[in-house]
Parts: sequence; structure tokens; C-alpha cells
Amino acid sequence: MLTDSHCHLASHRFLLGEIPDLLERAHIAEVSRIITLATCLEDITANLTLAEHPAVQACVGIHPCDVHHAPDDAVSQLAAFVNDPRVCAIGETGLDYYHPAPEDWDEKNFRERQRLFLRQHFELAAAAKLNLVIHTRDIEGDASFEDALAIYDDYHTSVRAVFHCFIGPWKNANRVLDLGGLVSFGGVATFKTAHQVRETALQCPPGSFMIETDAPYLAPEPHRGKRNEPSFVRNTAEHLAALRGESLEILALHTGKTANSFFRPKV
Repeated sequence: MLTDSHCHLASHRFLLGEIPDLLERAHIAEVSRIITLATCLEDITANLTLAEHPAVQACVGIHPCDVHHAPDDAVSQLAAFVNDPRVCAIGETGLDYYHPAPEDWDEKNFRERQRLFLRQHFELAAAAKLNLVIHTRDIEGDASFEDALAIYDDYHTSVRAVFHCFIGPWKNANRVLDLGGLVSFGGVATFKTAHQVRETALQCPPGSFMIETDAPYLAPEPHRGKRNEPSFVRNTAEHLAALRGESLEILALHTGKTANSFFRPKV
């Protein structure tokens, strides 16, 4: 019934031996589809292996915090995986201005490399006819969002993008929607102090957003502070359904349809 549109099952915080139980808990919570995302070249194989499970699909990409480790041709190397039936989109890519530049990099060059990689991911997605998952994060303000949205504007006629784990105001979400994109809400939407996120989620029309965990990070209430997992997407779904005055079944239906339209079907 529910789709966890963004998680990281290949994270070191999940032991391989516990994955079957984790997936069974998701099944019991009526989570029927799970999207696991690679963040670097090295974890693609692990994500694809996990996507052999009928409920799991994978995305391939280079996270912005990994661009300094990645070779210059990293995105070209991703092209080898775009026709794999286990792959349903490109990502996670994007811009992260929250974490400082790594050693031997200055902030300007690190951000320029992130923007270059984001454009390359868009080029790959357009060529592969796949959609794109975008991460943005700032210490303060919304510079990463503004820069990512400007790049998306150059490609929005050929690629649809989702701004995942969206925590911005409705005016910014609406700008994404105006380009034909989507936003996705995770556990932060259940936090008592997250008034802005809830206001945005309340105003988003059906068909414009998905739900996610970003597991193992950002567990929703009542699991906040624990390791997140796909079954917990139900908590976020229940919270948003109550906020929006919808039944859980209705919210699951329209967010599931949105996910089905965004991610390539599994064959």
C-alpha cells in the first residue's frame, strides 16, 4: 500500500543479515515498495543486490558529499547501470552546502564540483529517460536549493526531479511544482517543531509529493532518535494523513500513484 520513496538499505548501519527481518517489518506495516539509493560508485553493487527482492528497487548516483572522492568520469560510469531492470531512477545527487569542504578543498571549488556533477546527472537522466532524485542542505538560508533549482530549470523539459526530504516553505515547494517536479516528505514532518514542513505538506496537492524515510536517518515520531527503517514510513504517512484530513488509505493511494509515475516500473 505504501511506498518508501527514499532510503539507504546498503548503509553500514544495516547489517546484511538483518535485511530480511527489516523487509518483513516493512511488509507488516503495508509498505509494498522500497526505493534504495546509491550514494557512490562503491555501493552500487550492494544496492542492486538488495533490489533483487521483489519489493525493492534501486537508484544510482553520486551524493554531493562524495564528489571529492569520485573520479572525474564517475557519472559516465553510472551509464553502465541505467538499463538494469533493478534501476528505477538516477540519484542521489544534488548540492550540500551544510558540510564543510573536505581537506585540501576550498568551499568554492567543492561547490563548483557539486554543481558540475549535478548537471552531469541531469544529462545522464535525460539520455536514459529516467527521473532524478535531488538532495539539498544548508547550514542556514537556502542557497543550495536556489542553485539546484536553477540547474533543474535548464533541464525540466526533459527530466522530472524530486527534491527529497523537503523541509522548505510552500513558496519554494511551489516553484519546484511549477517546473513539473515533486517534493518528498520524511520523518521531519512529524517533529513537533517542524511547523514550516507541515504547512508545506498541507498545501501540496495530491500528485505533487511522495513520502520517504531516508533510512537509516531522521526517524519519525515516535521513533525519533532511533535508527530509521522503511516500516517507519507508515508513521509519517499517518501523521500527514491526519494533518491533511485524509484517510491513510487515500494518502497511500495518491502518494503511491505519484511514485509509480516517477520511478521506472520493475519488470
